[in-house]
Amino acid sequence: MSTNSTYRKTYPISWDQLHRDSKVLSWRLLDMDYFKGIIAITRGGLVPAAIVARELDIHLVDTICISSYDWKDKKGEADILKTVEGNGEGYLLIDDLVDTGRTAQLVKQILPKAHFATIYAKPAGRPLVDTFVTEVSQDTWILFPWDTESQFVSPISGLEKP
Repeated sequence: MSTNSTYRKTYPISWDQLHRDSKVLSWRLLDMDYFKGIIAITRGGLVPAAIVARELDIHLVDTICISSYDWKDKKGEADILKTVEGNGEGYLLIDDLVDTGRTAQLVKQILPKAHFATIYAKPAGRPLVDTFVTEVSQDTWILFPWDTESQFVSPISGLEKP
C-alpha cells in the first residue's frame, strides 16, 4: 500500500474481478461508434486493453507509455516514455484507473479525439473519463492483482486480542 497518508482505505482487486470489470467496460463500449484500434496507457491499461480488445474484436492495439507513479508514492511529474502519432480520432484509449487526473490530462492533450475509458475512476479524475465502470473514493488505494501475491494469513482465532 502507498505510504502516502491521503490513502485511508484499501480496495483489493482480484484477477477474476478485474476480468469481470473489463468485460463490463466492453459492454458499455459495444454500441458506440466503431473503434479502429485501442491505445493502452502503460502499464495499468495493458491487461484491461487486452480484454476489451478481445471482447470488441479489435486487433490493432498500441501503447502510450507514461510513468507517473513509483512503487511507494506518486511522483511529482509524469514522464512520457513513448507516444503515438495522430490526435486519437477513432481510437479507444484504455487505462485501469483515473486517480488525480494528472496522467489523464497529459494523455488527453496528446490524443484529444480518443474516447477515454477506464475501469475505475476517482472523483478528482472522473470528469476526464468518457466511460468507466466503478467510482472509488479519492482516499482509497486500489491494490491491483499485479501488485499483490498470495500468502499465508493467520486465522482470525489465532490473532492477539486487544
